[in-house]
Amino acid sequence: MNPQVINVVTAGVVVNPPIILREIDSLVGRGIHVGNNLMLSDRAHVVCPWHIAEDQLLEGNPSAGQSIGTTLRGIGPCYRDKVGRSFAIRVGDLFRDDFAERLERIVVAKRRILDGLSSSGASEFQLDANSILKDFRGYAERLPAVCGDTTGFLLDALDAGRPILFEGAQGTMFGHRPRHVSLCDEQHSSAVGVASGAGVPPRCLDKVMGVAKAYTTRVGGDRFRPSKTTKSVRRSAKQGGEYGTTTGRPRRCGWFDAVAVRYAVRLGGIDSLCLMKLDVLSGLPEIKICVAYELDSQRLQRFPSHADDLRRVQPIYETLPGWETDVSRIRRMKDLPAPAIRYLERVSGLVQCPLEIVSVGPDREQTILAGE
Repeated sequence: MNPQVINVVTAGVVVNPPIILREIDSLVGRGIHVGNNLMLSDRAHVVCPWHIAEDQLLEGNPSAGQSIGTTLRGIGPCYRDKVGRSFAIRVGDLFRDDFAERLERIVVAKRRILDGLSSSGASEFQLDANSILKDFRGYAERLPAVCGDTTGFLLDALDAGRPILFEGAQGTMFGHRPRHVSLCDEQHSSAVGVASGAGVPPRCLDKVMGVAKAYTTRVGGDRFRPSKTTKSVRRSAKQGGEYGTTTGRPRRCGWFDAVAVRYAVRLGGIDSLCLMKLDVLSGLPEIKICVAYELDSQRLQRFPSHADDLRRVQPIYETLPGWETDVSRIRRMKDLPAPAIRYLERVSGLVQCPLEIVSVGPDREQTILAGE
């Protein structure tokens, strides 16, 4: 939206061509220029029809607590093929002379894989190489307009001293081994993954800002701790708009998990924290913070390394007084009610990271800077 900004989709991202082209068309249809202000990496890996089929076949049974809450868009299987190499397709491959031959080989292998994953031994997903090739050739006609060497572009920008803002999707705690989403583990979707995902040297980062909600949310079928009462959960989901952006599924809401956020702060080398949606907590008589876990009668201050242990922990809460005041119109930190300021100070102390930004609503004007 900013004419002075060039938007770069780097090699660490996986791309579904019809989706990104649809997004571009949507912007253009609303009068927004898309051209030299967008660059898509020719090294980015492509989400293919078989990835979506694999995602649907591999997603666990939610009733058994195995679902990771994936959007079923094929993202995880695409990353798996990226690591496996043999079936990987990058954006730049769509323009190669041997693409049709390579696609045929992959489709033959993927048919067998999908049949093997199907409970009946014969997958309902039928892959037609000619149809897929026709679609990809259509994408290849349009993508060159926004496709390029983003790694070289960013390295040149660094050499020229141009400012770069990196944004990582999903976040540090977006899933936990073995039921994590999309990427190899939590490190890759945190600040640690900027260098490998964008193709820049680690030393180029001079500041890392973390973003967290004033409470905790989760999707998927696994056990969730720390939790609120059912009434508070429904209230938070409605007031905070806690519904999946892609799926529309309601997210489960819980009290702020200082153990998890502290882990994210340390892992990502986070310099300051942006705490979102403080307004959602207004009106609660008391507010709890998960300050530690208990596992097998042992108090844990560090985040467990395995989901099975995380499933068994019990949250240890600290209770603070709530506030009745609607904070959505407040624009200065000192004008917040005293209990809200105390809550923010306690969160900052527990995660050992200063708060730089606090939001009290979805509008950009509802942003409070700590120094103001």
